[in-house]
Amino acid sequence: MHAKLVIFRSSKRPFNSLFLLISCLGLGFLTACANVIPPCAAKTSPPSSEFRNTKWELVRWNLAPNARGEVRSRQIPQGENSNPIQMVFDANGERLSGSTGCNRFTARITEDARGFTLDQIVSTRMACAPQRMELENDFLYELNDYRTIVRNGDQLLMIGADREVLSFMQKSNSAK
Repeated sequence: MHAKLVIFRSSKRPFNSLFLLISCLGLGFLTACANVIPPCAAKTSPPSSEFRNTKWELVRWNLAPNARGEVRSRQIPQGENSNPIQMVFDANGERLSGSTGCNRFTARITEDARGFTLDQIVSTRMACAPQRMELENDFLYELNDYRTIVRNGDQLLMIGADREVLSFMQKSNSAK
């Protein structure tokens, strides 16, 4: 009887070892992925040095896809005469400033391993038309709560936590 018990244990041992090995590998993969995937609130962007002394104008604002997966565009004023939304990165890589089309704003740029982030965003508080105030408030919210900034030559995309995408084109920075 004792011999059968030992044989029974030895037949389970390869299964236990295999289970332990697979469990350890799975845990190792999960730990590795946790180190690669940034936290939900993490922001990613190119280094701020890529944006120094550049000026950008908002040319398109895509709203998050609706329930059917359709992407809709938000109407935004464009061009010099319609007070476009613009951003200017300073030459030192320390500040972002610009216009919401109604008010002026500024933000501090800080750098980390994932690129730069914007904080200490402040703006003037002049009264504007209700639609313009709504656009301004939404823009400042996106500026504060974006998740990713991508630059492709003279185009900059700001992707919000809410999956809205703001598309900017680079403009001449001669007249700040």
